[in-house]
Amino acid sequence: MLSLDDVGSGSPLVLLHGLTATRRYVLQGSRLLQREGFRVVSYDARGHGESGAGEGYEYADLASDLVSVLDSRGIEAAVLVGHSMGAATAVRVALEQPDRVRGLVQITPAYAGTPYGDPAALDYWDRLAAGLVSGGVDGFMEEFSPPDDPRWRDAVVKFTRQRIERHRDLGALAEAVQVVPRSEAFAGLERLVEISVPVLVVGSRDDADPTHPLAVAEEYARRLPNASLVVEDEGEAPLAWQGAQLSRAILAWLRQA
Repeated sequence: MLSLDDVGSGSPLVLLHGLTATRRYVLQGSRLLQREGFRVVSYDARGHGESGAGEGYEYADLASDLVSVLDSRGIEAAVLVGHSMGAATAVRVALEQPDRVRGLVQITPAYAGTPYGDPAALDYWDRLAAGLVSGGVDGFMEEFSPPDDPRWRDAVVKFTRQRIERHRDLGALAEAVQVVPRSEAFAGLERLVEISVPVLVVGSRDDADPTHPLAVAEEYARRLPNASLVVEDEGEAPLAWQGAQLSRAILAWLRQA
């Protein structure tokens, strides 16, 4: 069972969070979009937040859940606003069921066309999962590697702990942490050219957010036929961390697109 919120009225937006996050961490609690006349549906992915565990955590499972949310809320088509794992899930549904997608917001996409293949990267995810199982939130944080840049390090450690504390079933979260990085969302970035709906790509600079490389966001914006890219100014915190500014950027794009 997926835990969700359905607020506001008007054209529907569906929010999809990233791995180890919850539905709160797409717009960071901002309510601007619902106040501006949009219906905003957000949900915790299986094994995350207040949602129950799933029998699988592949992108195929996550995409099926998204379609089920659309069906259960009576939504024929929506703008999908996805962060990281949620961004890849949204692309998969846009490719498989394009009639259900009116537009995409890709917030710091990290999926580069294939599952993770670097042994060091996979070992890191495995250590995070093992930390969750053996030590809960503290165990996860002991294995977590924040950015090296001192401007962002303390803030990232603080909000990462707060994010992990929001999960009801840490065992299910640990399984998702192991499976998702090894899963194929879609087969190659060349498939992005098949998506014709308007897309807003929100990048972040690598000094603050190295796990979501700016080069990946730039490549999405280059390959998607109807895309625009926004990135925070040099030295500023990523837009993805700032709910009010992110929501304003999405609102401006929605009004234009």
